[in-house]
Order: sequence, then structure tokens, then C-alpha cells
Amino acid sequence: MRSEDLISSFGEIARSKDMDRDTLQIIVEDVFRAMLRKRYGSDEAFEIIFNPKQGDIQILHIQEVVGDWEVEDPVTEIKESEAKKIDDGFAVGDEVAGGLDVSEFGRRAVMTARQTFRQRIRDIEKEQVYQEYTELIGDIVVGEIYQVRRHETLLMHEDTELVLPRDEQIPGDHYRKGNMLRTVVKEVRRDAGSDPQVVVSRTSPVFMERLFEVEVPEVHDGIVEIKKVARIPGDRAKVAVESHDEKVDPVGACVGVKGVRINAVVRELSDENIDVMQWSDDPQELIARALSPAEPTNVSLNQDEDPPRARVEVPADEVSQAIGKRGVNIKLASQLTGYEIDVYREIPADEEDIDIEQFGDELTEETIGKLKRIGCDTGKAVLELSADALARRADLDRDTAKQVLEIIETEFEKGPGIIESIRQGRFTVESVQTAEAADTDGTTPSEASTESADSKGPGDADEEPPEAGAPAPDADGEETVVDGPAPNEPEQADGDSEATEEGGDEEVEEQDEIPQSPSEEQQEAESTPEEPEVRS
Repeated sequence: MRSEDLISSFGEIARSKDMDRDTLQIIVEDVFRAMLRKRYGSDEAFEIIFNPKQGDIQILHIQEVVGDWEVEDPVTEIKESEAKKIDDGFAVGDEVAGGLDVSEFGRRAVMTARQTFRQRIRDIEKEQVYQEYTELIGDIVVGEIYQVRRHETLLMHEDTELVLPRDEQIPGDHYRKGNMLRTVVKEVRRDAGSDPQVVVSRTSPVFMERLFEVEVPEVHDGIVEIKKVARIPGDRAKVAVESHDEKVDPVGACVGVKGVRINAVVRELSDENIDVMQWSDDPQELIARALSPAEPTNVSLNQDEDPPRARVEVPADEVSQAIGKRGVNIKLASQLTGYEIDVYREIPADEEDIDIEQFGDELTEETIGKLKRIGCDTGKAVLELSADALARRADLDRDTAKQVLEIIETEFEKGPGIIESIRQGRFTVESVQTAEAADTDGTTPSEASTESADSKGPGDADEEPPEAGAPAPDADGEETVVDGPAPNEPEQADGDSEATEEGGDEEVEEQDEIPQSPSEEQQEAESTPEEPEVRS
């Protein structure tokens, strides 16, 4: 094969690959030098002259003239007698340049040169693809779907294959061959000896940022900056934005008139719900905004832990909003702020509740930890949920959830004991005069009781505990106060008084008394001590 034919075939290959002239020249020289090294063991004594415009190549073999008996390397040296055959003017020490024909290499060498040329072009193409798409990392590319596989979808972009893995696809998306798809370049992988693999994504937060740049001119121009994006692909996302111009509302700019701008992004992301909020450099304010639609009443930070934690208190009716369905809202808020957020139910001052950790003797630490993670830090917060909801949100089996509810319900049904009730002011200890003493001073027993109750406040520390009629708890945990006869007082058939506690009210019943003489009544009144009464 002539050198012109070989160069012509090289040119056709280069034009099909859209290769520039300088690159073609470098490849051709490298191919021929590889042929020379294979035949002569070295290419130092050769010079290659390639003219890409005319499509011809010339190979020169340069040798030094030495004496006929002094030749040590026939590749780089030539005998004086042989040099004179070329030109009589050559002498020892001169250089002789002779031309080589490609046909001298043989047919096998020429075929090898063609294969080497093709391989070099492929290597250069791989390098070009790697460099080109490495610079496009983080940018949106539009590719045509040409193959849908089980674990990945393949796209074609400018004759380059793009790979969209399954975990980089938005859940619920369905792709068809021939459809155009927007993605963002995530990374370019290159293994030794293999083609570079361009991996694209539709679940990356960067993809949402680039979509906002396309749809919102203020973001594209840098007036509004997207500080951070937190996504659960296909479900919900939170975007924190900040304006560098006081006249521009960052949230309004991203939403657009009647939501036209953000709706374009939502449609591209398969109806993913997007919350746009204003960025704040204050972590407490940022956390409060990130938990929207809930409105926290208090946010306290703990920077000592890694990652840092935040304790957030919200009204009781907003706990479920702060946590969100399946914990989505609090998870996105944690991603956006960088804090592990613990939501606690705010307990009003007039409401009695029990901290969930007080049930540690009946619930395991793991169960208590799961309850606190979903914001159920008190007993009443747990009782607001059904067994199914508690099992689903706290990742408990249904039997365990039912057992937790039963334990907490039982604790609230017991209520506080008599001593605790007295301490909290629910019961008062009062003195009740006997019927005889009441008759002496002209008041009825009920009037005396009323006057005594009005004169003493709840929990009066000056009162002494009753000597007769001690409180006795019933079997079901309720307290009942029974009054017995006072010392040295004769028993009466119908004169006993009974105090009954029903919802904090007391009823004192009076019975007919046996008449006594004035002297006996006075003596009995002086000898009978006052009887204390426990009232609610």
C-alpha cells in the first residue's frame, strides 16, 4: 500500500470523528513512529514529515557515515562505501538522509497502523468526553431517552451516552423511548481502559436550583440567591432564599404572579410540593421558619453535640404539623438547618401532664426514645394518637403501641393521692362544730360549716390533721372520708354526719336530735372537742 492511500484512509477516519488537523498530525506521527520502533527497535534516527493539506507523508532515515569496518549500529550508522554509492561527495562524519516507503513495512504493519490509528482516536474521544462533561457538572443537559432498563435509563446527548440510575430518578416517573428529558450532570466516572460514564440526576438538590435559575430571572442574575435546598424527591422540598436587593422580595420573586414561576418547577419535578422561605443567619429564627406551617414558641440550641441539636416547643395542636406526615417536615427542617431537631409539646401552666421519662419503670428506653423523636415527650401527647397512628409514626408494632397507651391511660386514671391533693390545694381541713355547740351559739350545723369554710383558705397550714375520720382509699383508687363519733360523745341514733365527695362538692345531712336539758347541753359542749372535717 502506498503512503498516499494510507494517509487518505486516515483522513476519512478523522473527518468522520470531526477531528481537527493538528490532532490528526500528532496521531499520524505517533502511528508511524510506533511502526518504526517495532521494525528497527528505535525511532531516533528517523524524521517524519506530514503534510495534512496535500495528504502525503515522507519518512527520512538519517544515518552517520563511518568507516567500512567501524559500523556498530546499522540503524544510526552507514558504511562510507555505501554512502558514496548514493553520492560520491559523502565522507566520514557526514549525515545521509534516505527515504523510506510505506510498502517496505509490509501489509501486516500497515493493518496494525490502521488499528493503532483508530485506537488513538478513541482514546482522544474518551478524554474529550471526560473533559467536556467534567466542566458541565452541576449544569442541566437535555437528552433523548433511547433505552429504558430495570435499574437505569440511558439518554443520548450530542452522541454521548448519559446514564440515569434508578436511585437518581424521581419516584413515580415513567419514561418512554424517544422522549426528551432534562437532567443535571452529577458526576463523570472513568475506569482504566473503559469509556467515561456520565451520570445524571433528577433527585439532586442542584437540579432544583438550576430549574429556579431557568424560571426566575432574579435568581439567574444573582439578585436572589438560593442559600440551601432540602428535598425528599417526589414528595416535598424546602428552599431557603435571600435577596441582595432590599427592593426585591426573594420569596415573591421565586413564587411569581399567581405562582406561575414555581408551578413551572413543580411540573418539571412531577408535582413535588415546594416551600419557599426566607433565609436567616440566626439559627433559632431559621429553625422556626423551617418548621412552617407550625409556629414554635421557643427554640433552644445545644452546640456541644455533633451534629448540634435544637429543642423546639410548639403548641399542643401544632405538634403534628411540625413533625409532618411520616416525619417529612421535621426531616426537611433538619436538612435545611443542619440541626437535629427535637419537637416538644408546650404544656400550659394550668394543665397537668406527666413527662414521658417518668414511665421509665414500665417502658423501655428504646420505646421512650422513639416516642420523644416524634414529639411525644409527655403522656397526654401520646394519648392524642391512636394505636395505629402511634405504631406508624414511632415505628412500633401495634401491640406495643396499644400497651403504651394502656399504661399511660391507667396512670392518668389513678389521679393524685390524698396527700398530694392536699398539697396542691384540692382539699381543705376544716373544723365542724357539733349540733349541740351550734345550738348554744344560735347557728345551725350547716351554717357553721359554711362560715368555717369561708374563713379558711385551701391548704391552711394552721389546721391540725383530724383525729377521727381518717381518709381511707377505696379499691379503685378514689379517696373517701368517713367521720366517726368524737371522744366522750354519746352515740346518737340519727345524729351522725356524713361527708360525701362528689366532684368537689360536700353535702352535710342533718337528722333529728334527742332534746337535752340546758345544763347537760352546756356541759357536753364544754367537754366535747371540735371535730375536724376534710372538704373538697
